[in-house]
Amino acid sequence: MVRWKQASIWVMVSLLVLLLVSCAGGQNGNNGASGDTANNGGNKTNTGQETDSGVDTSKFVKISYLVLGDKPKNGQFEKVLTEVNKLMKEKINAELEWKWIEWADWQTKYNLALASGESIDLITIGTDWLDTWGNAQRGAFMNLDELLPKYAPETWNSITKEDWDESKYNGKIVLIPENDYTQWVNHGFFYRGDWAKEAGITEPIKDWEGIEKYLKYIKDNKPDVIPWDAASGAQTWGGFVQSYTDELELPISTGFMPVFTAKSFEEKFTATSPVFEDVFLKYATMMKSWADQGFWREDALNNKNNNRDALKAGLSGLDQHHTQTFSGLRVEMDKAQPGSELQMFPFSRTRGTNLMELSITHGGTSLGAHSKNPERALMAYDLIRNNEEIYHLINYGLEGVQYVIKDGKRARPEGYEEARDNFYADFWGGRVDKFEIPSETTWDQIEETLYAEYDQIKKPYVYGQFVFDKTPVEAELTAVSQVTGELGPAIVMGKAGDPAQAVEEFRNKLKQAGYDKVLAELQKQLDAYKTQLGE
Repeated sequence: MVRWKQASIWVMVSLLVLLLVSCAGGQNGNNGASGDTANNGGNKTNTGQETDSGVDTSKFVKISYLVLGDKPKNGQFEKVLTEVNKLMKEKINAELEWKWIEWADWQTKYNLALASGESIDLITIGTDWLDTWGNAQRGAFMNLDELLPKYAPETWNSITKEDWDESKYNGKIVLIPENDYTQWVNHGFFYRGDWAKEAGITEPIKDWEGIEKYLKYIKDNKPDVIPWDAASGAQTWGGFVQSYTDELELPISTGFMPVFTAKSFEEKFTATSPVFEDVFLKYATMMKSWADQGFWREDALNNKNNNRDALKAGLSGLDQHHTQTFSGLRVEMDKAQPGSELQMFPFSRTRGTNLMELSITHGGTSLGAHSKNPERALMAYDLIRNNEEIYHLINYGLEGVQYVIKDGKRARPEGYEEARDNFYADFWGGRVDKFEIPSETTWDQIEETLYAEYDQIKKPYVYGQFVFDKTPVEAELTAVSQVTGELGPAIVMGKAGDPAQAVEEFRNKLKQAGYDKVLAELQKQLDAYKTQLGE
């Protein structure tokens, strides 16, 4: 550690640090750290001892972490966080506070929180579902280039240059990717294998027509069951596109429904839109048919019930989410509905042409542009990601309460009660394989079934360094998103009247909103990206 021994130099350094802090505070954090400033004059922990970090941690601070999910109500999260904060206090003299963006209208709430100017420290991000690049463009995140090596050195050194390159906006690092965690979050339908057999379906379902046959059987033969107790906000359009086209999802947000895609993996730099193709009318027609057949509630657009709970109670026959969710839900269903043999129809199965591996920035963490303690926030993140004890607490809870280790796997302790003892932190911002403990609540056949199927057809993710700059079309893109939010839900739930008329109205409104201008700009930027990659 460097020690300054001459008083005159110490005064000059102190004045310089104060000057830098005052400058940084007025620049939305883009010129480096503010608040908990570095101090080259010998640094102390909360116990008054010098550390090797080069950071003054003598002042106790609170660090906020914005996550998505419904805040737990049984008190277990608070108990676990208390233990986490004992370690945080000991190591960096700080305390973590979770800030929850609950699932009801989560997209709006999340973007409003980031646009509010509120001092948020750590922020969960996702470039393919949380409009991370758009929020970066709006100045929501702090530049991390100078901060990471000093305040999160373990994380900095563990991530490759290539992965850091995919974490940049305008040449500056604005996020820490969740790049060392293996997962599949491609979506599909979950259905009961036992009821499918009763319906005469003996092979894995491979298309939406097979799902329709399954739902019709439930409607006709199980009067106490809603075939799919879909709640408001259910979204399946993107899945239909994956099943019935070769098109690829692009990292450009259009609100409730995806509008823009790439034509295919072979033409991955050619922008198009399935909304203006026959597949959209086919989708709208099928959803109207499903609604007319009574596959979901008449008031589905206002339904706030939890469909997954209904599935586990035997009151619903279908669910929709991604593979990681299925891997745990299969085990839950085996207990809640013995013999149900829950199955998954991944949307990619129909054609097998457009399943891309997960982007490393599907999950991750950014630092808020208005963070008052960016240095300590990154130190806290570095501990969460690289300290095994803290990692296990945040991801699994208290050993002996939430889990025990049994034959190398996490298991429920004797006497565990779900309502009383359940714990989750919704931490999706820096999970790493090295600290993961396999769980007996994860289906033990997931790798040999679905993962093996995906390995046969997967394509590499090709848009990791593509950042759509929406500045030239921001007004039009906002208007397009408003159209999908206003008209999309009724089409998705088959409640928009005549499908052909609904599709025509949707397309006309998109045109009026500036669809063509956005498409042209998207193509222009894809062309530039293709050149950048040397394709």
